[in-house]
Amino acid sequence: MEIIISNSSGVPIYEQIKEQIKGKILSNELQAGELLPSIRNLAKDLRCSVITTKNAYEGLVNDGYVTNVPSKGFYVAEVNKELAYEEQLNKIEALLDSVVDIAKMNNISKKTINEVLDILYEEEK
Repeated sequence: MEIIISNSSGVPIYEQIKEQIKGKILSNELQAGELLPSIRNLAKDLRCSVITTKNAYEGLVNDGYVTNVPSKGFYVAEVNKELAYEEQLNKIEALLDSVVDIAKMNNISKKTINEVLDILYEEEK
């Protein structure tokens, strides 16, 4: 499982791990019932603390994306894709609301914001 961590993003590493796994689940790259790497193995692969991967997995369990089977590991849960989609859409709307506020305060046109959004959306990550 490929996860890319950025030490300069300002986002905590456990959150980066959690969000990337969540994205893989929502895109069906990870299927319901699939066993995830152990906390130790994931920490080793990512060269981070086991506490960091433990926090990421616990966050995924709390959000309903993963289940923990004691002594067996963490498994991808059956996720309500529509509910998860709405959750992600709400996050995007909140971020865009902030963008609009900043743009209006600085007299940046909607056209300019749309151009930037188009460029960013088409950019390969």
